Amino acid sequence: MPVPTVTRCCIAGGGPAGVMLGFLLARAGIDVVVLEKHADFFRDFRGDTIHPSTLQLMHELGLLDAFLTRPHQEIRQFRAQIGDTLLTVADMTHVPTFCKFLVLMPQWEFLNFLAEAGRRYPSFRLLMETTVTDLIIEDGVVRGVRTQTGDVPGEIRAELIVGADGRGSTVRAAAGLEVLEIGVPMDVLWMRVSRRPDDPAQVLGRIDYGKMMVMLDRGDYWQCAYAIRKGAFDAMQSAGIDAFRGEILSLVPWLGERVAELRDWNDVKLLTVTVDRLREWYRPGLLCIGDAAHAMSPIGGVGINLAVQDAVAAANVLYPAFVRGLPATSDLAAVQRRRTFPMKIIQGIQVAVQNGFLGRIFDIKTKMKPPLAVRLIAAVPLLRRIPGYLVGVGVRPEHIRTPEVAHHA
Repeated sequence: MPVPTVTRCCIAGGGPAGVMLGFLLARAGIDVVVLEKHADFFRDFRGDTIHPSTLQLMHELGLLDAFLTRPHQEIRQFRAQIGDTLLTVADMTHVPTFCKFLVLMPQWEFLNFLAEAGRRYPSFRLLMETTVTDLIIEDGVVRGVRTQTGDVPGEIRAELIVGADGRGSTVRAAAGLEVLEIGVPMDVLWMRVSRRPDDPAQVLGRIDYGKMMVMLDRGDYWQCAYAIRKGAFDAMQSAGIDAFRGEILSLVPWLGERVAELRDWNDVKLLTVTVDRLREWYRPGLLCIGDAAHAMSPIGGVGINLAVQDAVAAANVLYPAFVRGLPATSDLAAVQRRRTFPMKIIQGIQVAVQNGFLGRIFDIKTKMKPPLAVRLIAAVPLLRRIPGYLVGVGVRPEHIRTPEVAHHA
């Protein structure tokens, strides 16, 4: 397929925000091109949690049954082990959504599903291995993007460019949008360790002796996220991989000899945690959404779901604007107004948890006990519903307002 030179909406970034927005606009008959720099969606160590709010959107789109045929696990409660105490800290069985559970699904399955749904519509085009290198700005208005596909440079012009290219967004940097940085006390190391049928039941979080690790059941292996103090990775590498294996064993002793599967530091991936947000998400001809507009902490695994909510809100505003003619700057501002409140609330909660609890655990060298607030939540079933709702549904959940008007391809 030749690279198109003109479209109504060009979306930079084939992550959850970009592909969802592209699908919704194409479903409503708006010509859209989504650009993804990689050859496929298969990348390990990405967010895998699909929350009840996102499953609700799948239900509203009539896609839920097909979606749940993809490989996944369902989680209705969050359990954490702090020291020797196992606690239930969140309960989603009462959330006001069709699905009262969270789904763990590899992100590539989620993105492939959305892309396949988008390809049913002739106005949806997804261009892989196409990198956005710069913006085309004329008379102060963003008119398009410059691209690179292999060794071939290109240019795509559009009525609206959407930056959905993540926390290291090329689009927002090229647009000169101001980023407000929020301090974060930790980074995360991602790795995988094989899983055995007789392993203990999944416990999402394990915290003890100043260490914390989350383990996600991927069927035949555990995907593990090990929290470290911000900037501590170089010192850990200097101490050696054997010392790191020992830290894991002190936290999860039943892994035993399987820690040797971490042969060297090439088997460990550093996620530099960033929490930030744009002061303004837009300029004439350009809108940023998802991590490009507000990078979230991994706490609660809400990043994917906030990105999807951004995409739905954007589609709800942009579709009528495209029908009228051309999205105005006021339409772009309306998207930011709609999504700023929930973003700030969730970021505020994440920062409070980070600074009030997680940032302090790295200095603890003894056996840990659950804080009083955590013990109280775990002891009172009604209280467990509060974090269950905040994680599972969030603040100001979006709903599908766009029609399905396009003929299927």
